[in-house]
Amino acid sequence: MNIHEYQGKEILRKYGVSVPNGRVAFTADEAVEAAKELGTAVTVVKAQIHAGGRGKAGGVKIAKSLDDVRAYAEELLGKTLVTHQTGPEGKEVKRLLIEEGCDIQKEYYVGFVLDRDSSRVVLMASEEGGTEIEEVAEKTPEKIFKEYIDPVVGLTPFQARRIAFNINIPKELVNQSVKFMLGLYQVFVEKDCSIAEINPLVTTGDGRVMALDAKLNFDSNALYRHKDIVEYRDLDEEDPKEIEASKYDLSYISLNGNIGCMVNGAGLAMATLDIIKHYGGDPANFLDVGGGATAEKVTEAFKIILSDENVKGIFVNIFGGIMKCDVIATGVVEAAKQVSLQVPLVVRLEGTNVEQGKKILNESGLNIIAAESMADGAQKIVAQVQ
Repeated sequence: MNIHEYQGKEILRKYGVSVPNGRVAFTADEAVEAAKELGTAVTVVKAQIHAGGRGKAGGVKIAKSLDDVRAYAEELLGKTLVTHQTGPEGKEVKRLLIEEGCDIQKEYYVGFVLDRDSSRVVLMASEEGGTEIEEVAEKTPEKIFKEYIDPVVGLTPFQARRIAFNINIPKELVNQSVKFMLGLYQVFVEKDCSIAEINPLVTTGDGRVMALDAKLNFDSNALYRHKDIVEYRDLDEEDPKEIEASKYDLSYISLNGNIGCMVNGAGLAMATLDIIKHYGGDPANFLDVGGGATAEKVTEAFKIILSDENVKGIFVNIFGGIMKCDVIATGVVEAAKQVSLQVPLVVRLEGTNVEQGKKILNESGLNIIAAESMADGAQKIVAQVQ
């Protein structure tokens, strides 16, 4: 789950991590009022969307008067911002962060992520702040420093100090930066983050170490114990189909193709997308109905797939273990009848109760194309769509 920058900064502030003063605004009038409250000579007007690269896309403006604040707010609100992370369709700006300006001396990058190779949280930092860390990794990897954190001990002050020296934080600000990193690590662990990224971390003319931007993502599987984080969820930033899928505990991700996919198991789902691409097709979604799906769940999954107007055919690929083929077949038949299925449907069933499942499909009276294997099914649905 993602949250907005201003929400991330609210969390950081509670943990003693230094951030600029700011207010959220949903209208130009609210933006001007927020700027008045801040009362600084320079005000930053920042578009709030769930994507990075906002500055390069024109989503961050420096205002030197209240008139500037109003003009920038009116320009940004309602604008579709296209960044390298939004895709060509972009995202509409519906809220702004109005923030005090800072006397920036130097920009750095600091972030915590989970390193799967070592199964540990790793602290990454670089003195090349303000640019994408992927770009730094590609062009100047020697400027990225890492500290692997023992899960029992946690981030130690000496590790944070070593990072501070490695990225050339001014000596007089090292202690501040150590406190900053320890606080950020506490947020990462206690809030079950999947990433906590500060880009840029800045040192200021008045001797402060601050998070000028904040990106916090959270492990969705841990949200049941973080009701405060769930309240930050912005449904306007999410795909309506993905929101609907989450109500039924379905793992659904929209893609740009025209072949709807319904599969049980994440690995099989990924393989299904690959084999469709291999035979010249284009998947419209990733959809894992899980191991314990009911007929009702399958029916809802079908409806979600068909709510995508780009879908011109559906491939159901089930390998029944815990998931029984007859349950899937019942759900497929029920869904097809409820939605008056008008697109080609290819079904491949294998595993537990497969004969019962095939019988249910054969006796349904529906125009269902049977497939003997995953490859056979992929070829058939691609041919039907083309």
